[in-house]
Amino acid sequence: MKSDRIALSLLAAALLFPAAPSVLAQDTTPAAKPTAGQDIKKASEDTKDATKKTGHAIAKGTEIGAKDTAKGTKVAAKDTAKGTKTAAKETARGTEVAAKDTAKGTKAVAKDTAKGTKKVVHSIAKPGDKPAEKTTPQ
Repeated sequence: MKSDRIALSLLAAALLFPAAPSVLAQDTTPAAKPTAGQDIKKASEDTKDATKKTGHAIAKGTEIGAKDTAKGTKVAAKDTAKGTKTAAKETARGTEVAAKDTAKGTKAVAKDTAKGTKKVVHSIAKPGDKPAEKTTPQ
């Protein structure tokens, strides 16, 4: 039993002695707490840094937006010009067709009017015909 006690004591001593220098080397003083002034200074530095980062991000986004807007405007202008040319061509073509159709219609109406006029002229009473009975308005 005595030998067990000695063995345990030696074992405990062997485990404790290598740890002793590291225990003694540690700083046991409590960490210094920052003052209110230091907290405010740190917060203002953090705010300043965040503001700079935000400013840079906004500038970059604005630059990209301006470039994309310019590109979109150019594309829209080209498409508008193309559409305007197409519309002008279609309008001219439609005007020609309408003019031809109007001319045909006018000729047909003129012929029909001439035929109607001939019928009216030939249907007018000839000398020697009986006059139509007069009607009195009621």
